[in-house]
Amino acid sequence: MASLSCALYLPTKCSSIRENGSINNIPQANSALSIQRPPVLDLAYAVAFNPATSLTAEQIRQSIPTEKQLTDPFRHGLIVEGGVRYRQTVVIRSYEVGPDKTATLETILNLLQETALNHVWLSGLLGDGFGATHGMMRNNLIWVVTRMHVLLDEYPIWGEVVEIDTWVGASGKNGMRRDWLLRSRFSGQVFCRATRHEHTWVMMNQQTRRLSKMPEEVRDEISPWFTETRAVQEKALEKIDKLDDNAKYVNSNLKPKWNDLDMNHHVNNVKYVRWMLETIPDEFMEDHQLSSIVLQYRRECDSSDTVQSICEPDEDSLPRDTNIRILTGFSLAPEILDGGGLLGTFDKWPTRYTHLLQIKGEKKDEEIVRGKTTWRRKKKKSLNSSH
Repeated sequence: MASLSCALYLPTKCSSIRENGSINNIPQANSALSIQRPPVLDLAYAVAFNPATSLTAEQIRQSIPTEKQLTDPFRHGLIVEGGVRYRQTVVIRSYEVGPDKTATLETILNLLQETALNHVWLSGLLGDGFGATHGMMRNNLIWVVTRMHVLLDEYPIWGEVVEIDTWVGASGKNGMRRDWLLRSRFSGQVFCRATRHEHTWVMMNQQTRRLSKMPEEVRDEISPWFTETRAVQEKALEKIDKLDDNAKYVNSNLKPKWNDLDMNHHVNNVKYVRWMLETIPDEFMEDHQLSSIVLQYRRECDSSDTVQSICEPDEDSLPRDTNIRILTGFSLAPEILDGGGLLGTFDKWPTRYTHLLQIKGEKKDEEIVRGKTTWRRKKKKSLNSSH
């Protein structure tokens, strides 16, 4: 097993930092205390400790690659599948799971976002922005997601080692698609498949906040990474109906906080999902887990907005099974057989919900995101399991 080591630098004098943040007079390393460093870091150290560079202190701390790298030892990431797909190995930590010891939906979504950024990082295309390439930075552009679909077949548990693959492909003339696949590192069991597809990635001018076509220089940057592989196959895009204040569940006066904002200074999309799901009763959440979520983004939200979360259950999605036949004596309900008792047979919830987040305005409301969620009952624990 190869070991990983890096140099220990103890400078003999402090470096000076100019007012613009660039560093001068970087001292030489103390050769007596230096130890071997991995080759992958040679370029980063050469840049960081070269007095002739004009990099800022922040750029040196980040050490963003300027050329394509095949491995990232610090993030446990590497480029695979012909040099276009990114793979990262993570361990589900204690603060990333819920009461049932499985990874929360927020954890899954954060991992999707993080691996997407790390893919751009390792590609050598990352500028200073939130996943923006060098060409996007020169044109003052940022990515805007308009649609996302996540399918959850199973949830990883606390301490499980998860392998996450992500890749990109073209979507129409001016868009880009990104896909993900999450699976167990040891068993290969698929946990999650996700995609941002069908014109779901477009660009917006960061100053004017207007949508923009993809410049040729940006397309030239990212097109070598495109692949046709898809994690989620969809024949047609499902329409999500708009809700109003007459929906069954309404949560009003939600206020974004400063720590809800991302590097582009608007509310992070993971926060949107939390607001959506908080409208569903806890009694339902205790016994059900999300199996699918579709999001259609409409506009941004910032810290000055007041948000309303609306949710309407699909009554047609009430479970239809043999339970109802207990009234005529033809069969016993599964809940009775599982020890749930007769009352368990009438504890029925719809399994599909429609969601809407909107900004409450004085004259009119503005949609932030529409959503559609599908749920399944959690697997019952064995009666012999510890409590």
